Amino acid sequence: MKRDSIDLGSVRIPKLFRAYFIPTLFGMLSLCAVTVTDGIFVGRGLGSDALAAVNICIAPTMLIMGISLMLGVGASVVSSIHMANGNVKAARLNITQALVCVTLVVAVFLSLTLASPEATGRLLGSSDSLLPLVRSYMPCVFVACLFQAWCGIGLFIVRLDGSPKYAMWCNILPGLLNVVLDYLFIFPLDMGVFGAALATCISCFVGGVMVVLYLLAFAGSLRLIRIKMSAKSLRLSLRNLGYQCKIGISALLGEATMGMLMLMGNIVFMKYVGDYGVGAFSIACYYCPFVFMIGNAIAQSAQPIISYNYGLGSKSRVVATERLAILSAVACGLIVTMAFTLFPSGMVRLFLSGDSPSAAFAAEGFPLFSLAFVFFIFNLTAIGYFQSIEKVVPSIVFALLRGVIFLVPSFLLMPVLAGVAGIWLALFVSESLTSAAIIGYYFARRRPKAQPL
Repeated sequence: MKRDSIDLGSVRIPKLFRAYFIPTLFGMLSLCAVTVTDGIFVGRGLGSDALAAVNICIAPTMLIMGISLMLGVGASVVSSIHMANGNVKAARLNITQALVCVTLVVAVFLSLTLASPEATGRLLGSSDSLLPLVRSYMPCVFVACLFQAWCGIGLFIVRLDGSPKYAMWCNILPGLLNVVLDYLFIFPLDMGVFGAALATCISCFVGGVMVVLYLLAFAGSLRLIRIKMSAKSLRLSLRNLGYQCKIGISALLGEATMGMLMLMGNIVFMKYVGDYGVGAFSIACYYCPFVFMIGNAIAQSAQPIISYNYGLGSKSRVVATERLAILSAVACGLIVTMAFTLFPSGMVRLFLSGDSPSAAFAAEGFPLFSLAFVFFIFNLTAIGYFQSIEKVVPSIVFALLRGVIFLVPSFLLMPVLAGVAGIWLALFVSESLTSAAIIGYYFARRRPKAQPL
């Protein structure tokens, strides 16, 4: 397989960033299309209740994706630094350990959640009326988490190995397949929400297999290797995985923020508005992964460049890459916010007809909801920078701020302060406060230290 010729240490930063960002962005958006296509076909074919049921099942899948991103970021950063220092064997060992670990984690997740889908559905906030749909959708879409996890880690490795275009197709082909299967299973075959889940599972399987086949048969430097099973080797594996998790934990928290956003939104909208409010919020949640993946694409495109040059000690190239990433984040955030503000009704009608109560409620809320997106993408990019240079504590702190410390109180307090509109504004409050904290931290570190008298 032909790999792209990418020299992370000498090619001009704008050219290098474009070489990663364009295929990574298209690949990430195609990955989102797997879930969003479900939403469009479910909403159009089965109605707002089915859409709400699907949204209830998504939060745990975001957690699994977060774990895979945590290991993917950690393995990629560590492997980048090992490769910069010429230690290819250590790089291979780290990526292999990450893939084995995520497979075991998903196996445990499936055994816990699918032992009683009804209990899991109730725990996720399902009402009695939505529970049959939740039970139908949950098993297949949870199984798909395994293949999504392989992609989540594997695509970091494929890009680092010098094949960002192949990584892009590992996302695009499953996305296209999911469109075909969703239409086939929901409309001609009338398989309901189970058909949507089955389409997701099959398309994710294709993407996961493409990644694993590359790492087994076509990779250049970063091939999978055999892990020794001695007690000493297992202890070293656990140590390596612990360090990967330490570096990448803010990526887990970033994905968990999406899950927490969905969970809190579902609970609060159910309390203040009811089923049709959850249906409206579910449409916003289908668009949120696109926004998340834009920020993620910027951070992941900058990461190998920053980590490699950080390993070489080239500070000027690290700073230039991060400056370009931040400018890209602000520009992309403004574009997305404009789309939500100018065309809310059109975006909602992709999922539901205009005469639906959920559709009208969503169209009113989209402009408020989109105020968060510039800060949302900026925060993901800034946290990705701290991960790339092994600054673990700041990346964890800022991820916790946006994912829990600011987000949960915002959802609880904003409806009290501003009514239903406050629920739509909760994400804006959380993300803008996090951005203020990041900027404050940056200027505090730049402040000259006082000279001793």
